Amino acid sequence: MLRLSRQLDYGQPAPDFALPDTEGTIRTLGEFAEAPALLVAFICNHCPFVLHVLDGFIDFARDYAPKGLQVVAISSNWPDDYPEDDYAHMQALARDKAFPFPYLHDDSQDVALAYNAICTPDFFLYDGQRRLTYAGQFDASRPKINRPPVPGLPPLRHDLPVTGEDLRGAVDALLAGLPAPQPQHPSAGCSIKWRPGKDPSWA
Repeated sequence: MLRLSRQLDYGQPAPDFALPDTEGTIRTLGEFAEAPALLVAFICNHCPFVLHVLDGFIDFARDYAPKGLQVVAISSNWPDDYPEDDYAHMQALARDKAFPFPYLHDDSQDVALAYNAICTPDFFLYDGQRRLTYAGQFDASRPKINRPPVPGLPPLRHDLPVTGEDLRGAVDALLAGLPAPQPQHPSAGCSIKWRPGKDPSWA
């Protein structure tokens, strides 16, 4: 089901996490404390919206790592309906794509809840004090998929290249000590697949 990311209150702190990466190492928010900027991205393996931007997102992470951006990707999907979202497939994707960032497994989904994540991809950009500065789309490009339009929403743009324009602009501004560009447009993607009884009221 198509979802839009939530427009959250800017300035709120990044919730803590302690999650295994695809090598089995527990990674925490605190270990990235020296990075002047942190991007937490909720993604998964199967979502066509994630797959549409994935190579561009990997290039983005490589481009901005030398500038001081730490990227952390998290998969929170319950894999019963989509087995390709399980931990073994996460490990394979991270290896096959040579992810330049840790890919963490949120099996309990508690971290997704803490971040108010709702879709894949969902992006949360934090400054050096880990205050939220951007929660929006990678760019306006969307995959061409056979889904009916959502009432009240503009049609998905299938004719645009993947550039990461919006997120790049937000990171450039943050690293330059400037406010994030406005308006911030929500990300669009597949709904996070919640455990039975775990889905929040806003999902």
